[in-house]
Amino acid sequence: MTEPTQMSFALTEEQQLLCDEVRRFAVERIRPGTAERDRNHEFPAEILGEMGELGLLGMLVDEAYDGGGFDALTYVLAMEEIATVCPATAVTMSVTNSVCCWPIARFGSEELKRRVLPALARGEVIGGFGLTEPGSGSDASAMRCTAVRDGDSWVLNGEKAWITNAGYGKFFVVLARTDPAAGNKGISALVVPADAPGFSVGTPEDKMGLKASKTAPLYFTDCRIPAGNLLAEEGHGFRIAMATLDHSRLGIAAQAVGIHRRALELAVEYARERVQFGVPIAQHQAIQFKIAQMATELEAARALTYGAAVAEHSPAAGRLACQAKLYASEAANRACWEALQIHGGNGFCEDYEIARLYRDVRVTTIYEGTSEMQRMVIARHLLRS
Repeated sequence: MTEPTQMSFALTEEQQLLCDEVRRFAVERIRPGTAERDRNHEFPAEILGEMGELGLLGMLVDEAYDGGGFDALTYVLAMEEIATVCPATAVTMSVTNSVCCWPIARFGSEELKRRVLPALARGEVIGGFGLTEPGSGSDASAMRCTAVRDGDSWVLNGEKAWITNAGYGKFFVVLARTDPAAGNKGISALVVPADAPGFSVGTPEDKMGLKASKTAPLYFTDCRIPAGNLLAEEGHGFRIAMATLDHSRLGIAAQAVGIHRRALELAVEYARERVQFGVPIAQHQAIQFKIAQMATELEAARALTYGAAVAEHSPAAGRLACQAKLYASEAANRACWEALQIHGGNGFCEDYEIARLYRDVRVTTIYEGTSEMQRMVIARHLLRS
């Protein structure tokens, strides 16, 4: 493992110590079984329990609710370390922290936060986020899932697709229509426990990558939850979803940086060892140019990601997170492509780690908003301002 190279962000002593601790944990506890879990599509439940004990699943939750109370930069630093070793574990961590804990912590009532957040923050349970539907992806306003108020309850009907942590998560932040005639202003956000009557999980998706992370549809059939599980106010769901995605893109950018970092490490190691034409291929200019480009783009992606994290409370936070996610994910895809190319035929074999990274990295340009949507959002921010 190589440590991150010099950057323009000065880390506090606490942040540096956390990086060291998370890196050590990732190498010693996560890495040994990563390839096997990928082959067997095995969810890392035991490891996630240990991550909870380390405080990695409630990093964005205030200490009053048993969380770490960390800022976005500290969270991003930890995400990079986990993703460098296992992107599948990193996305499970990201979803629990950023699209489950974060909106509950920011928009939930005091009663809801005290009822739900401590178990999530301690890692006793994990969570998820239900926005996408079979006919509603980038166009979130086209969702059809409904929630109707019935006395002291909300009753949900519909389905959600591509839900990370489905089947393992305890709490899901779900977006549903509470006023079908009001367009985006008729969407609300609710916290749905997995043990609620009428809640069910579909067959897990057989994904191209991130095979140790579980993704499946959720179904709601007269699913009844307490009225107090509403986030903010009725009709504020679309705003909550967009704010949540803006913030969660920091975690995906950090995941991409971690994958990129590992791809570069693997490329350098292999180039030093592989001999062709009587010399290590690292001595060939074509390989040197690839490695130089990968390293340069890694520093740029890291700088964008860390910068966006530092600016989490600024007026430009949403745009900066989009830019970090867009660049970091596309740069990581290029890095994995080049690293596999450097491995030649061996890179096409699952015995080599780069093959898994090549599969895992692909989705980073898709979830939390495709690259195309990121470009649209960035442009709208700039043109509106």
